Amino acid sequence: MRADPAAPRSRASRLYGASLDPRPLGVAGLTMPGPSHLARPPMRSDQQNPSGNGQSHPDPGQNLNHRPPHADAPPALPVPIPDLCIQHTKLFINNEWHESVSGRKIPVRNPATGELLCEVEEADAEDIDKAVKSARAAFELGSPWRSMDASDRGRLLNKLADLVERDHLLLATLEALDSGKVFLVAFFVDLVATIKTLRYYAGWADKIHGKTIPIDGDYFTYTRHEPIGVCGQIIPWNFPVMMFSWKIAPALCSGNTVVIKPAEQTPLTALHMAALIKEAGFPPGVVNVVPGYGPTAGSAISHHMDIDKVAFSGSTAVGKLIQRAAGDTNLKRVTLELGGKNPIIVFADCDCEYSKYQAVETVLRGRVPAGSWKRPSTRRLCVAVWRKARSKVLGDPLTPGVDQGPQIDRKQFDKILELVESGQREGATLECGGAPWGQQGLYIQPTVFSNVTDDMRIAKEEIFGPVQQIMCFSSVEEVVTRANATHYGLAAGLFTSDIDKAFTVSAALQAGVVWVNCYNAMSVMCPFGGFKMSGNGRELGEYALQEYTEIKAITIKISKKNS
Repeated sequence: MRADPAAPRSRASRLYGASLDPRPLGVAGLTMPGPSHLARPPMRSDQQNPSGNGQSHPDPGQNLNHRPPHADAPPALPVPIPDLCIQHTKLFINNEWHESVSGRKIPVRNPATGELLCEVEEADAEDIDKAVKSARAAFELGSPWRSMDASDRGRLLNKLADLVERDHLLLATLEALDSGKVFLVAFFVDLVATIKTLRYYAGWADKIHGKTIPIDGDYFTYTRHEPIGVCGQIIPWNFPVMMFSWKIAPALCSGNTVVIKPAEQTPLTALHMAALIKEAGFPPGVVNVVPGYGPTAGSAISHHMDIDKVAFSGSTAVGKLIQRAAGDTNLKRVTLELGGKNPIIVFADCDCEYSKYQAVETVLRGRVPAGSWKRPSTRRLCVAVWRKARSKVLGDPLTPGVDQGPQIDRKQFDKILELVESGQREGATLECGGAPWGQQGLYIQPTVFSNVTDDMRIAKEEIFGPVQQIMCFSSVEEVVTRANATHYGLAAGLFTSDIDKAFTVSAALQAGVVWVNCYNAMSVMCPFGGFKMSGNGRELGEYALQEYTEIKAITIKISKKNS
């Protein structure tokens, strides 16, 4: 759902339902100010309200038709908080901050510089057990959480959204620091999506209900949609705060309790969200945040006999381990949002400029899995793609004007470069990039391969980095067959001006999401999840509620039935 571009415009549309025009856009389609506005200081309060009473009164002799210079200039872009003090580094269990039982800590580094940002407490099996006991106590019948009106659960989620809005700038700065995500993307995309997700599911809290069923005989039958119980949730490093909201919001609005493990590389926003959860007024034990490593904390969640459901976003390999752990223990319910090798199919009849923009902005940010297929007659698209890639600006994600930040850690950095090397060895043409960039930090140049064949590793394996592979096809039937010839099925995109082709190909592609003449046009209202080895179950939308509720049928004998 890792090296993002600085320009939030290309991705704002994917989470706000904004226009997908390739011109620079921001929240809800509003034009974003350019770099020239970055240094423009905000007005002082005495400048905004000269009368001093909260009202702005015109001078009697003022020409009201006169527009002062820059009157229509957009507001200054936000800037990161300098020298941010990291407040929360402990485990959050039962609305309290805890040191780990083992005393071990996780070093959290800035991938742009390699510097140590802080150390957070490392949860392992004993800490997970404490968190599960807390969550179980909060879920007991008669507890404040189980007795709470559904509308009040929605009120708490809305209060949490209010607090996220208040701390918007702080959370975006934290997100950029430990994930390497470009600050403006974190601010305008990830945090806005987080707020929207919380508010969306706040609205669902008192609308989850069952049905009455007219069965034969003198009976009254109805269904209840009940919370599953204690939910273990494990989130990745590519969208830390957004994935946090994706996981907790549907779980909480349905009445569940949560033990959530953020990725060890990016725990900072999750821990700050924990503080906001307590401030919002959620009862103790409802949400527990336990940073830790996958083989210890993640395994403990997957194997725990008192966890009723696990939700995981991450690699297919780890998803298999979680599925196996559920089968070996209590057959807990599992939803998985896993890896992908998502095709972007560009037909010769499409808008070349627009498809070039979408293909480059999607793939070269490197935090979603994708490749690209083109018709042979569109060699100009191939050239345009690598020219666009070469124009990308790499650098510190906190710096204005940067398009792409670093990779998350050395392991991911080395994996990407090893796959790039394999592409060269196997005969693909390296159009641009393919090497590290800069003297410090984990940067990789935007990389484009052409003349890629289906049997190459770069065509089959999830790279999860700023690497695009371009392949050719000659017919609709061929490209659909080749696009489906993969174990993955997370998402796909196609660009065409032929409406019949759009319907036919989108129906034929084996993917959980298909975007036509757009890409990553996501919304909290729309379900997201994969086919095949890209996972099972769905995130977001009304469909996500099915993953956090059990359906109970109740039949009562009555003396006489009336229709």
